[in-house]
Order: sequence, then C-alpha cells, then structure tokens
Amino acid sequence: MKNITKHFGKINKTQKHKNMKTYKGTINGYRIVKDGNEPVQKAKITCSDDIANYLRKIFPEDEIDVREQFYAVFLNNNNTTVGYYKVSEGGITGTVVDMRLLFKAALDCLATSIILGHNHPSGTLSPSQQDKTITEKIVSGAKMLDMRILDHIILTKESFYSMSDNGDSCI
Repeated sequence: MKNITKHFGKINKTQKHKNMKTYKGTINGYRIVKDGNEPVQKAKITCSDDIANYLRKIFPEDEIDVREQFYAVFLNNNNTTVGYYKVSEGGITGTVVDMRLLFKAALDCLATSIILGHNHPSGTLSPSQQDKTITEKIVSGAKMLDMRILDHIILTKESFYSMSDNGDSCI
C-alpha cells in the first residue's frame, strides 16, 4: 500500500467524478444539485411514467431534440432514487456509453438498481439496434455486480418509450 500511495499520491475518500450526482447524506461528500443549486428531490419510482417524469426534470429541456445524451438513474432497494449520472453527451445521431464510468457512479452511491435513459433527437421512439446492444451489455455487467437494470427509457420532446413496458428482451 505504501508503494501505491507513494506512486499515485494519497487517496481522498470524498473525491468523486465531477459529473456524479447523488444525495447529501447518502455518502459523505456527495450532493445532488440542479442548475442554480436547486436540489433535486428523491423520488419513489413505481412505473415508467414516474421515471420518464424524473428524467425530464434532469434532462436539459432545450437540448432534447438537438443532441443525444445518456443518463443513468440509481435506486436503492426500495426503488427510491439515490442519484443520477450523465454518462455521455454525443451528437445528433448517437453517443458513446462507457460502462465502467456508469458502474463506478452506481457503486459510489450504493445503488442496487439502475434505470437507463437517453433521448432520440430525431423524435423516433423505437430503440435502435445500438440501443438494444448497449442495454444488453449493461444488463450483463450489472448482474456481475448484483445490480438490476429495471428499464431503459427513450425520451423525445413529445413522448417516451419504455423497453421494459414493451417487453424488449434485453431488459
């Protein structure tokens, strides 16, 4: 351990990824805030409408039909949100999801479940093959960590699509 800290420096327990959002009190040193330091409230998620509404509160409203963005919402065993993380922001037709960063954020806030969400600037509600492929990879990774992927929501300006509600085999 001495060699590691000598080489990399001291590890700060409250250090976190700059985009990580979680609730004050979940883990010391973490807070969840929205623009203007307005706290985002915890929410009990019971259905796809609940999570779609939650995602709309954290998603930049003026960018929903401009560029694709991917979020992960973290829940405890009671399906109450404990944080969220903006995994990536891309261009008009896609974004890259780094699963390692997603799972690091989930572990940092002690999540037991994750709900994925991203937008389709084109307004198309149905999931692409790339959407299904990344969802399958994330589901597989979550199983190794004893976490569950409850849903993957696709948002458009007008509506949303729930992979869980529509019986997509990747969830």
